[in-house]
This record gives sequence, structure tokens and C-alpha cells, in this order.
Amino acid sequence: MPKKIRLGVLGGGGDSLIGVLHRVASHINDNYQIVGGCFNPDFKANKAFAREIDVPLNRIYSDFDTLIEEELKLPENERIQVCSVLTPNFLHFPMAKKLLDNGFHVICEKPMTTTLAEAKILQKAHKKAGTVFALTHTYTGYPMVRQMREMIKKGAIGKIHKVDARYYQGWINEIIHDKKKRSTVWRLDPKKAGISSCMGDIGVHAFNMVEYTTGLKVKSLLCDFNYLYKDNKMDVDGTVLIRMDDHVKGVIRSSQVATGEENGLAIAIYGSKGAFRWEQENPNFLYKMSDTEPTQIYKPGHAYNSKLSLDGTKLPAGHPEGIFDSMANIYLGAAKAIRGKRYNDGEFPTMEDGVRGMNFIEATVESNKKKNIWVKMMK
Repeated sequence: MPKKIRLGVLGGGGDSLIGVLHRVASHINDNYQIVGGCFNPDFKANKAFAREIDVPLNRIYSDFDTLIEEELKLPENERIQVCSVLTPNFLHFPMAKKLLDNGFHVICEKPMTTTLAEAKILQKAHKKAGTVFALTHTYTGYPMVRQMREMIKKGAIGKIHKVDARYYQGWINEIIHDKKKRSTVWRLDPKKAGISSCMGDIGVHAFNMVEYTTGLKVKSLLCDFNYLYKDNKMDVDGTVLIRMDDHVKGVIRSSQVATGEENGLAIAIYGSKGAFRWEQENPNFLYKMSDTEPTQIYKPGHAYNSKLSLDGTKLPAGHPEGIFDSMANIYLGAAKAIRGKRYNDGEFPTMEDGVRGMNFIEATVESNKKKNIWVKMMK
């Protein structure tokens, strides 16, 4: 197989933040080359953007179905191998399903689908296809998150008994309080975003972070949403109590109306022998706390870190790495899988994470709708 994996991109054109993030991330480790795609539903804008980023116009397609049709006509050693799905939520399922059914690898934005039923269908399609599916829960790519995961595996903080995860943003404040504006944003439109805005967009990241770092599964939850206005059908704030075991409990707090907050994802995990605390806005610092010793600070790039953490560190200690590097680590893990190389199961979120995420989102909506009752999650 040639060094560069042939990558197609769906969505993410223009000034899309997620588009920039994925394109830069795919280039960082020199594993991918963008050879085609459909960046925009408007074909003129699609081609204009392709010129901007220097992608061959003969591989820019008018729509997704045409991309599949035309790429399959090409010899196998020329066609797109993997597609990144960066579209609004409602397009994730149909695009990922058709890609899998036609033998393509998939790198997909979260949430993976808009319903749990779709997620289960996609899971079956993936099993049948036998190709690679990576879900971009970006924050699992940070070296210090990976370090925390590996240390917890080895018992560094003993038996876990309490987890506190939060993801606070304030960006929707300027929209939600204006009736006209809030009716025009796709994230507040159930037809495009799915059944949840806040929990479906950012709360699910906090949920994924809890399961990724602890290695435990959430078994049941109780949720309380805030919609702020009667005509707003989508949650913009929520608090979730979680039970992971009889004696392992926690809370997931998520908000898009936390005034003044930027991208406040953070997690604290408390065990019988110690605790960890990590914050996305200061990602190069992992704090290990104890009742009997001074607080320790772990940083990327040092020999004391795990192999998984060091594999995701590109620069010497003291050189800050950020969100682009974190996403790049997920692309790196996917590249290893596509090439049939060995990789750590923590290198990229999988189809299972996508199904778990949709289970979480639907369970929070059900709990809130039924007047804040406990709802069981799948095993």
C-alpha cells in the first residue's frame, strides 16, 4: 500500500471549523492525501472551495451519491479508500451506511446517527463490511487523557467510586434569547440535529470521556434538561446523574448557555487511593491528587508517560500541543487500522462508542421526558 491513504471529504467546506480541524489533522502525520469529495451542496461553491485547498476538480462531485457511483468506476488502487463525514447530524447515518455497504472505510463526526435504531443498523452494516470505522470523539486523542486511561488501568488511583465530568459552553446565548434566530439554527432543529442539542452535541463528549478513561460502563442515569423557552424544542442545558456500579456513581453536567464559558470540557475521577483531574482548555496538564502526598502534575513528552501517550505526542516536552494534534492522533490510529497494523484499542473511538453515545443521548431524553426518572442503558 502506498504511503498516503486516499481520503475523501463530505461536508466541511467554506469556513467550517470542523472542516479545518479534520483537514489539518489528516495532514499532520503524513498518512493521508485528500483526493476528492463533496464539500458543499452547492456545486459551484463546492468546486470553488476545492480550488482553494488544491483538490483535483475531476474528483469533486455534485452530490454524495455521484461520488460513490463515480469512485467505484475507478481502479481499486486509485479510488478513495476512506471518507470523512463532516456534515450536519441527520446526514451521518445515510452517508456512513452507504459508504460501508460499498466497501469504504469511514471516519465520522459525532453523534454517529440521530437515533439508537440507526446506530444499531450501522453497527450491523459495519460488521458485514469488515472495514474500519472511526468516530471522532476528538478529546480522546489528547496525550494526557490517554495517560490517565493507562494509569487507571494499572490501578494508579485504586477502586473508582466517583466521577464528575462537565462540558460547558456559552455560544448559544446570543441565539437562544432571540426568537427569530433560534428558529434558524440547525442545532436547534430536531429534523437536522436529532432529539437533543446540548446533550447530543457536547454532553455525549463528556459521557464518552467518562467511559474512555475509567474503562467502566454507565448502567443507568437520571437527567434534568433546561430548554429556557417553551417554543424551543431542544435542550440547551442538562445535568445527568450516572450509576456505573453499585458503589461507582457520578455526574455529567453539560450546557450551551453557561455564560462566559468557551470550551470547558473537564473531568475528575476519584478512587480509593487517589484522583485525576484534567481540563481541555489546559490539556497538557494532568493532575494526580492524593490525601497523603503532594499533588503531582504529568505533562506530555516525558519518558515517564505510557506508550499510548507518547505515541500521540509529536513534540519534545515543553512544546504545547492542542486540538489539531488531538484529532490527528485519531486519524493516526485509523491509518494504522486501515493498513492492517497493530494498534492500541484506545487510539480511536469505534462503532461501539457511537452506539453507546446514541444510547446515552436517548436515555437522557427519556429520563427528562418521564419527569426525571432513572433509565437503564444497554449492557
